[in-house]
Amino acid sequence: MTAPLPDLTPAQRTEIELLARGKQDRSRTLRELGYSETPEAAHALLLRLGLWPESRTPYADRLHATTVPLNLPVPPFPDEPRLDLTHLEAWAIDDEGNRDPDDAVGSEALPGGATRLWVHVADVAALVPPDSPLDEAARSRGATLYLPDSTTGMLPDALVEQAGLGLHGTSPALSVSLDLDAEGNADAVDVQLTTVRVTRLSYTQAQQRLDAGDPAFVALARLARASRALRESEGAISIDLPEVRLKADEHGVTITPTPKPEMRFVVQECMTLAGWGAAIFADDNGIPVPFATQDHPTREVRGEGLSAHWARRRTLARTRFQQSPGPHHGMGLDVYVQVTSPMRRYLDLVVHQQLRAFLAGADPMPGRVMASHIAQAALNADATRQSERLSRRHHTLRHVAAHPEREWTAIVVDRRGPQATLLIPELALDLQLSSSAPLGSEVRVVLEGVTLPTLGVRARIV
Repeated sequence: MTAPLPDLTPAQRTEIELLARGKQDRSRTLRELGYSETPEAAHALLLRLGLWPESRTPYADRLHATTVPLNLPVPPFPDEPRLDLTHLEAWAIDDEGNRDPDDAVGSEALPGGATRLWVHVADVAALVPPDSPLDEAARSRGATLYLPDSTTGMLPDALVEQAGLGLHGTSPALSVSLDLDAEGNADAVDVQLTTVRVTRLSYTQAQQRLDAGDPAFVALARLARASRALRESEGAISIDLPEVRLKADEHGVTITPTPKPEMRFVVQECMTLAGWGAAIFADDNGIPVPFATQDHPTREVRGEGLSAHWARRRTLARTRFQQSPGPHHGMGLDVYVQVTSPMRRYLDLVVHQQLRAFLAGADPMPGRVMASHIAQAALNADATRQSERLSRRHHTLRHVAAHPEREWTAIVVDRRGPQATLLIPELALDLQLSSSAPLGSEVRVVLEGVTLPTLGVRARIV
C-alpha cells in the first residue's frame, strides 16, 4: 500500500528542494517522514508530490555546473596587423542549428601538386586575454554546458555573435595552415592571425557539394582520406559507436540518430590536422601549451562490429595534458593540442592565448601559470561533462518510460561472467543485466521500471 503524501509547508518544500539540488546535506523534514536524507530520496518525493515535473534535472546543480548565462561586457577586436585571406573560400560546417561557429576549413592548390589546408578558428583570445574578467569567468565554467533542454555558454552570447565565423562579412581568426602532399605528409605548418571570409553550411549542405563533385570539397575529402590513412598506419584507433541527437522540454523527448555523412569525417580530420599543426608550431617555437598525450592502447582489438568498437574504446588510456610534447597514440600522432573550440572549451582557449601572445610579440604565460589555469578549469569542465551525461540519461529514460510496451533492439557488447552489457543503438543507451546471450548477438528487450531519481531501469529480454 502506498503511503499517503505528506502536506508540506513552503519552508519544508524549500528544504527538500535544496537537498535534491545538492545545496545542502541534510533534511530534517525527510528524516521525520522516515525517508533517507539523500538527493535521490528528495527528488523522488518531489516527483510524487507533483512539485517537480519529470523534465526537471538536478545534476548541474549537484555538480556545481552553472546554468546561468554569462553577461560580462565584451571588448572590440584590437586594431592590429592580420594576413588578409578574404580572397580564399572557407566554410564553417556544423550540425543544423549550431549557434557557436568557431572553426572553418578551406584549401588552396600549391605549385608542384601540393595542397595547403587552412583551418581557421575564431580569434577568441583577442577578446579574452589571460586573467581578464572574461577569462576568469570562462575558467570557472571550464566548458560550455550542453543539456538536452538548454545550452549555457562558457562565454557570453555577445562574444559568440562578435567572433563567430560566418556571422559577419569577414571575421578575425587564428589560422593554422598545413602544406600537404598527396599522401598526407606535411611539408610545412604555420599559425597566423588572419582576416577570413566564411560561409556557413550544414553537414547535409556540405555533403551535397561533395556529391555534386564541387572541386573544393573533393579536394578537402581527398586530403582527409590521405591523412586518415597515414594516421592509421601509425596506429590510430577508429571507434564508431551510435550517436543520437536528444532534445527535451516539459512536453517530451525526441531522439534521432546523428547523421554521419562523409563530410562529418572530413571536418573532423581537418580539425585533427589543425591540432597537429598547432602543436608542431608551438614545439618549434618553444611556446608553453598543454600538449595532449595518450599512452598505447592496453591491447589490440580486431573486428568492426559494435562489440569490437565497444571493447576498443575500453583499451584507450585517459588523455593527459602536459607542458612537454609527447605522442598521442590513439590518434596516431607524434604531437597534438586541442585548438579548434576556444568558444566552448577553456583548454583550447589557453592554447589560443599562448599562440596569440607569441604571434603578437608578447610573452606567453609561464608554464606554471598556464598549468594552474588549466587545473582549475579541468575540475569545472569535468563537472560540466558529468552533468551532460547524467542529464542525457535522465531524458533518455523519460523517453523510454513514455513507450512502456515497446521492444528495443540491443547488441551484447560486453560480458563479465553472467552479466552482459547491452547497447541499444537507437537510444545510444547501455545497460547491464543477467543474460547468456553471446557477445555480439542481437536481442530484443523491453525496458520497464524506470526510476528517474536513481536513473535506473530494468531490462527484460523478450
